Amino acid sequence: MPRQLFKRYMPDPEKLKHNPSLRFLGSLIHDANLWHLNRHSVARAVAIGLFWAMIPMPMQMFAAAFSAIPLRGNLPISVGLVWLTNPVTMPPVFYVNYKLGAWLLNTPTIEFPEKISIHWILEVTTTHWQPLYAGSIIMGLILAALGYSCTVLYWRWWVNRSWKKRIRLRNARLND
Repeated sequence: MPRQLFKRYMPDPEKLKHNPSLRFLGSLIHDANLWHLNRHSVARAVAIGLFWAMIPMPMQMFAAAFSAIPLRGNLPISVGLVWLTNPVTMPPVFYVNYKLGAWLLNTPTIEFPEKISIHWILEVTTTHWQPLYAGSIIMGLILAALGYSCTVLYWRWWVNRSWKKRIRLRNARLND
């Protein structure tokens, strides 16, 4: 079952609830739905994590956590999925987001120089931030919708497959 797959990699909720660095969340962290693994909480967490992974900002994990609490998505999954954009994957992902935003806003794009410098990065982030954020938000929304839908469909497929397997085994035992 998908629940067992997720449980294998999940941290212990009790340890996280008593973690001193999460104490500022107070009683919000004790909501059972933040830790429960069901089709809806996992699908919401996937959507939240994928959306915030596409947004170029510091502390994406905090944004995912603060979004997961009111949306009642699984907290560890939403925070963990943010790491899809890590220091290795960030440049190509954000470049694609920038190209998408430039195409949507119909603005000319800038090309990567042969050697990236601090001056070039500062120029890009101060003068060309609109296409980057427009593309990132659109890509985040698309991936969130796809992630939510694929998670729900996969979960349903897995449950149906398990039921059919259980029925076949029961019929085989009855026919013996």
